[in-house]
Amino acid sequence: MKDTRLLMGMPITVEVLDAAATEATLEQVFDYLIAVEERFSTYKANSEISQINRGELAVEHSSADMQTIMALSEQTRKETQGYFDIYHNGHCDPSGIVKGWAIHNAASMLKEQGFQNFYIDAGGDVQVAGSKDGRPWRIGIRNPFNRNQNVKILTLTDQGIATSGTAIRGQHIYNPHDPQKQLQDVVSISVIGSNVYEADRFATAAFAMGEKGIHFIEKLAGFEGYMIDSHARATYTSGFERYVLKS
Repeated sequence: MKDTRLLMGMPITVEVLDAAATEATLEQVFDYLIAVEERFSTYKANSEISQINRGELAVEHSSADMQTIMALSEQTRKETQGYFDIYHNGHCDPSGIVKGWAIHNAASMLKEQGFQNFYIDAGGDVQVAGSKDGRPWRIGIRNPFNRNQNVKILTLTDQGIATSGTAIRGQHIYNPHDPQKQLQDVVSISVIGSNVYEADRFATAAFAMGEKGIHFIEKLAGFEGYMIDSHARATYTSGFERYVLKS
């Protein structure tokens, strides 16, 4: 079973290969992601995050999910030396952590129901489980200078990968330590982690670090990364090559 829908401002694809999967299986995943969008979208006037930003709702009176995201965001800020920060000019936007968290939760829902072979792709941030046709899932890293081309094809099983960059949304990530300076040295950085939540939050922080980001990922146990700079040069971590599909 496979379906793609436009949610959270991006195409989200869910494919479940297990024979027991039905349309209701996919519907449950999309319903969950819609609920997340309703709560966390800064573009929806009635969302919880919009109410918080207008001062109408105190975080301590918000939902359990909101309080979880706030706690995870603060944890990530500390783990990244402040390069991940959901506050900018007094405005709170947790989207840099919500997407990976939501995909990871949706994947956990599928696993709890016994599904073993599936993937969820939200705008290029991907969680895979099990295998496809007996082989690891194949995930492409897009060329930020030519979106129709993959620079690498990776083979992943029970892992997540997330990419932060400017190719699609332009300058939307900032360096909290120098918020007025545009991030122009790096065009994209892709991070492989144990799940898409971990990969997503550290990819966002690493991109905010500029060219130092790939060295940050190198030092993170259990993570690998692939960075493309503004001159189309690639730098990658020492263990990255083991995930690259050998032609």
